[in-house]
Amino acid sequence: MPRIQAATVAEHRSLQRRALLDAARDILASGAPEAPSLSAVAQRAGLARSSVYQYFKSREDLLDAVIADMFPRWSSLVAQRMDGAATAAEQVLAYADANLELVAQGEHAVMRGLAMAAPGAALHESSRVLHEQLRVPLVDALARSGATEPSHMAELIQALVRTGSLMIENGVPPDDVRGLVKEMLAPYLHVAGRSRPGSRRSPDEVAHRV
Repeated sequence: MPRIQAATVAEHRSLQRRALLDAARDILASGAPEAPSLSAVAQRAGLARSSVYQYFKSREDLLDAVIADMFPRWSSLVAQRMDGAATAAEQVLAYADANLELVAQGEHAVMRGLAMAAPGAALHESSRVLHEQLRVPLVDALARSGATEPSHMAELIQALVRTGSLMIENGVPPDDVRGLVKEMLAPYLHVAGRSRPGSRRSPDEVAHRV
């Protein structure tokens, strides 16, 4: 792999650090039974082993950086997809679909690798924060879509997403799984919106009913 080139020293360092993080992610996603060594990460990134120590003091430091890099990216994509949906019901569908898309991209495999390799406390706390960050807008969207028990329904939807994730990881085509999840959720959201007591739907929501 050719040496990374950049216009400035700062950009060069940023690109090298990114290459090391991506290399560590690739190794974690591969299902290796042990945490990636700094030597293996450097080799995967096409850099000298000594270069790694310019950015990470130890393997634990590198894994902490992978966690800090991964979880905000996951949360940001899901939030972006939900924000782009036209109605509350479509936000719920966007939540499920975005999470399954991330699984198809290999993010869940990286998370599994971290679970085996990263310090338990750091990963547990990051997972808890991510869960809460994703749960709040999901519960809100469910409440606005007409769910009678939005908090409980959020747990059921997250369980459905976890099942869909396992199907993808077991070889079921991601598009098929995403279609099945939508097929299950869309009728419920349609009925919930219609049966909500005193329900008022804006003209925009009527036009985009699930």
